[in-house]
Amino acid sequence: MIWPAVAWASMARPSEPILHVDLDAFYASVEVLKDPSLRGKPVIVGGTGSRGVVTSASYEARRSGVHSAMPSVRARRLCPEGIFLPPDFEAYRVHSNRFREVMLSFTPLVEPISLDEAFLDVGGATRLFGEPREVAGKMRDAVLEGVGVTCSAGVASTKFVAKLASAHCKPDGLLHVPATQAIGFLEPLPVGRLSRHLTQLAHGLDEREVIPYEAPKSIGHEETFDRDLDDDGEILRELLHLSGRVAARLREDGYRAHTVTLKARLANFTTLTRSRTVRDPTDVGADLYQVAGELYRALPGTGRRIRLLGVQASGLVRAGAEQLALLRAGRWDDVERTLDRIERRFGRGSATQATLLDRDRGRPRSPAAARDPTLDPGFRGSGEPPYNR
Repeated sequence: MIWPAVAWASMARPSEPILHVDLDAFYASVEVLKDPSLRGKPVIVGGTGSRGVVTSASYEARRSGVHSAMPSVRARRLCPEGIFLPPDFEAYRVHSNRFREVMLSFTPLVEPISLDEAFLDVGGATRLFGEPREVAGKMRDAVLEGVGVTCSAGVASTKFVAKLASAHCKPDGLLHVPATQAIGFLEPLPVGRLSRHLTQLAHGLDEREVIPYEAPKSIGHEETFDRDLDDDGEILRELLHLSGRVAARLREDGYRAHTVTLKARLANFTTLTRSRTVRDPTDVGADLYQVAGELYRALPGTGRRIRLLGVQASGLVRAGAEQLALLRAGRWDDVERTLDRIERRFGRGSATQATLLDRDRGRPRSPAAARDPTLDPGFRGSGEPPYNR
């Protein structure tokens, strides 16, 4: 949207220009959109195994005491009738992008906090859309129409008060806290023992501005396994899978990465992280895997049992007109982009790396391939995987 400069600057700034908008039970709500038969039922999104955690729960499930970050085992005890679903982050990102588009249609000053919440400064949008409370109401209607889920909105003079207001009116609510009533709204909160900074926030003193959307600092993916992994070949195969997921995200968002970070959480909950920065930024899964695999092999000790693995790409740069195509002659970047197009058309999992076929379909591997996925008969070249349709 092109914002008229006169309209944006000609009116006096309102006293409560800050909005905090939060999608209600976002992951669970998207699952209901995907399967309307789930509406009104206790939907719980998260690790479906015995060691998973809840990432989102519908309000029907919350009435049983289920909440985010709760171990799935406890959630099953509290809500035995709950419908447990694995996360579908691709679907959540699609709906999150629609959410961002709706917010940007009201103001360019949008500061995303996560996939499902953001701060907005609508002080310059009142000539177009009315006072901030009206803007919040119109935005909630637009979110419901454009994203398909309900949201809650807080309207206040500061970010801190706006966020508390949106939490106070959940679900599907709108709460406006006038600047003159901010202290009365905040005083009942138990902030007496908190730090000086939070005490100031609790008295409505918050000069932070809304920061418009900026490039992400990193893109990563991690998985917690139903059982500890102690076989190097299996661990390397998981790193290959994670590297491919991260690379696909990089390409979809239009970034390349200079730095690769490996995260490994051991069975005793010790977490190890190792990073390496490469000269040429990349968005190719084979490149990420090569670095992640080398970082893993360099970890100290033997006989490790791995509970969680993660691969993160940082040092992001926009994928522009660099001469990387000349440097990548014969590499797998074109193949991976072809894979992207296949999955966009036919769905995720419709094409995969040959080395990961047994991971996805349970095909037994040869003893040599079990020790190292690069020894799989379908894994050729200098550490770069082929793809099957």
